[in-house]
Amino acid sequence: MQSSFSLSLSSASPITGRSDGGATSTAPDLFFSSTTTPSQLRFCGLRREAFSGCKSSNNALLLKQLRPMKKISASSSRNGTPSKGFDYDLVIIGAGVGGHGAALHAVEKGLKTAIIEGDVVGGTCVNRGCVPSKALLAVSGRMRELQNEHHMKSFGLQVAAAGYDRQQVADHAQNLATKIRNNLTNSMKSLGVDILTGFGTVVGPQKVKYGKVGESETLITAKDIIIATGSVPFVPKGVEVDGKTVITSDHALKLETVPEWIVIVGSGYIGLEFSDVYTALGSEVTFVEALDQLMPGFDPEIGKLAQRVLINPRKIDYHTGVFASKITPARDGKPVTIELIDAKTKELKDTLEVDAALIATGRAPFTQGLGLENVNVETQRGFIPVDERMRVIDSKGKLVPHLYCIGDANGKMMLAHAASAQGISVVEQVSGKDHVLNHLSIPAACFTHPEISMVGLTEPQAREKAEKEGFEISIAKTSFKANTKALAENEGEGIAKLIYRPDNGEILGVHIFGMHAADLIHEASNAMALGTRIQDIKYAVHAHPTLSEVIDELFKSAKVKSDVPSAVAEPVAV
Repeated sequence: MQSSFSLSLSSASPITGRSDGGATSTAPDLFFSSTTTPSQLRFCGLRREAFSGCKSSNNALLLKQLRPMKKISASSSRNGTPSKGFDYDLVIIGAGVGGHGAALHAVEKGLKTAIIEGDVVGGTCVNRGCVPSKALLAVSGRMRELQNEHHMKSFGLQVAAAGYDRQQVADHAQNLATKIRNNLTNSMKSLGVDILTGFGTVVGPQKVKYGKVGESETLITAKDIIIATGSVPFVPKGVEVDGKTVITSDHALKLETVPEWIVIVGSGYIGLEFSDVYTALGSEVTFVEALDQLMPGFDPEIGKLAQRVLINPRKIDYHTGVFASKITPARDGKPVTIELIDAKTKELKDTLEVDAALIATGRAPFTQGLGLENVNVETQRGFIPVDERMRVIDSKGKLVPHLYCIGDANGKMMLAHAASAQGISVVEQVSGKDHVLNHLSIPAACFTHPEISMVGLTEPQAREKAEKEGFEISIAKTSFKANTKALAENEGEGIAKLIYRPDNGEILGVHIFGMHAADLIHEASNAMALGTRIQDIKYAVHAHPTLSEVIDELFKSAKVKSDVPSAVAEPVAV
């Protein structure tokens, strides 16, 4: 949801967040608001290679019915005294991961802070996204291992037929979401953050009202305002969602059924993760992808290996180069019907009849009803335009004073941890310290078995950039098959790939496919964020035997010109 990524360097898609059968796309659907060329993407960062632009969605988003208005505040004095003339120093509209991160950092900075909770604390990530999905993926990982007789025998283990209780699996996901949601709420309450329940609306400069739709509202003032309202699943035209047989990721996470045959529209991150879950639990899966290859947003070499491991051996088939132009739910004893049309000619190619369909076509910003017109702000196909410091830009291209937007609502990078990082960056600014977030250094991961992770540019993007700017790039690779810890686990399938500049040691991108790839990527992403070069990090020490040595060997294998100076300071004796 959350940056580093895979930037698309192909033609732009008219649909937001798509890597699916509803529109062309080459960006992972959890990364960006849309598939765009670099000139259309909006990033902010210290590095000059960050591109500019902005995309958004024209989806009509319905406001949810909200719980009765209430205010929760703790007795803690840590939530400071507001600036003179304001109720709060900072008001955050949206209590997801981004808003939560901003609120905690604001209190740490001594700002009197309130957060407006539109539905439940935790937003999409905690309640309908990354948290419950990881619970389901934990189940699928164990099921997949127990079902792999050859794998178990390699350890000398004998396991009886593995089974599962669907309701208990679903309960595990929901219980985890509840636990994390409570943790987030308690962390804010313990610091004295005021939690205001209702839908927040900007009514003018430094003014916000909140309350239940259709009932009385409360007006509050704030020195600074952050919009952090997140996103909702994107459903293309022609798709009828009934929540039972034609579902979005919101419905799928409840795991009310495990269909025998399910079509997943979109082979990006959401689609891949759910294919991992469904096939482990016994379903047959068919992918529908608009582009000519599956997993188009990944580095091509990583995508090719991932398809060989994650798709081909499993009960998965696929249709590429087609749109799902019409999907009708099952009713009156008839199955779900899906009409597929050629992505180029728009001619009908096939009609599928299946038990269920999951629409994994990315996400659209939740920005309607925020009162943006009151401060002369126009969304760009749903997204709120911002600059590199998350400051909101009005319809005339001018900055709106004291108004910021973070997370999915601004479309820079649709990842939960990116939203949190943006929120912290904004708090730094309103606290008097200028801060610009380098999105190229934010990692992302797909939690399949094995996992996929990445930071920075893909190889085609790096080559295009190198040609444009006149420098060379080099590639280094290491294999999990040479790692002792991976071999001890009988998990040697995987590679790590480094894209870098041999002339100065700059890391342009790192891509990993293999066991615990999501954890391994952070050494690379932190190096990029701190500006650490290969000639410096290759001397770092890693414990043996650990999976981290995959990255250690990756940096050691890179060849940087010998005359490039090191930026590492003189060692300090201890």
